[in-house]
Amino acid sequence: MPTYTAGVRLLPNAVTVLALCAGLSAVQLALAGRFELCVAAIGAAALCDALDGRLARMLDASSRIGAELDSLADLVSFGVSPALVFYIWQLEGNQFGWIVALIFAVCMALRLARFNTLIDDEDQPPFAKEFFVGVPAPAAALVAGIPLYLWLHFGPGWWSAPLTVMLWALVAAGLMVSRLPTMSLKTVRVPQRLVAPLLVLVGVAAAVLLTAPFLGLVVVAAGYIASIPYSVYRYRWLARHPEAWDVPARERRAVARAARSARRLGLRPPLRRRVAGRASAVARGVVRRLGPDDRLGGRNGHSAAPGPAPLPPRGSRRRLGLRRR
Repeated sequence: MPTYTAGVRLLPNAVTVLALCAGLSAVQLALAGRFELCVAAIGAAALCDALDGRLARMLDASSRIGAELDSLADLVSFGVSPALVFYIWQLEGNQFGWIVALIFAVCMALRLARFNTLIDDEDQPPFAKEFFVGVPAPAAALVAGIPLYLWLHFGPGWWSAPLTVMLWALVAAGLMVSRLPTMSLKTVRVPQRLVAPLLVLVGVAAAVLLTAPFLGLVVVAAGYIASIPYSVYRYRWLARHPEAWDVPARERRAVARAARSARRLGLRPPLRRRVAGRASAVARGVVRRLGPDDRLGGRNGHSAAPGPAPLPPRGSRRRLGLRRR
């Protein structure tokens, strides 16, 4: 592995400091009433947050101070700054506005604290690294800003009412501290056949963000919210299929197809507590045709040894299903 100078190894921490500065600048821009630049500043902080970790791994410059600095920068850029921006924008004249801003910032701090503790947790299943617990910090800031994006694109409306802004900020705060599993983009692998369509979608997204940036942010945030049910389904599927834990993500489709084929072929546990449909009616009919001796397994109320009940003699009425007159 190549060795890098001390100055180059400080680059990830420098990017993290830039993210912190961008988040704080959003508050100053909100005080100046330039809310479109607030969104751009928080977006720049999200971009720096996505780059600093990758740079640290690429340059082999990961350190404890870098991890702590990253958490503090995320708290300021995606917790404190959005809360203050919402307060300055619509909640300053509301008696509950500051309470909502405090709740959002506190939930962000709790979410980051839990994330830091889960990094060293060795009791998690192997597939847990593919998911976040709750909505991550940049995504939470993106989702919480939907009312602001709509206001910047369409103008005032019900989406920019103080009550709507407060309720949606509380929803975003609840998603941060929830136990919902959400997909981690760091572990997503794109199949080779989907690379070209994905690049087309990236081009379309870039065109939308350039022509109608705030409406494009609404679409991106709504798409992320719509992906949460799939993340929950995928997490629960992996929890029920330990055989897929050590299989690479790109090969799990074969495991899922095998499981579906087994269900279609009826390869299920043979013993079940309940029998449904026609089988239940047949079972009741068999019980009615058996006499009390066969149902108890012996005479005078004494149970016989466990095992299959003996068949009636060949040609008997009970075996032929005939009733006595």
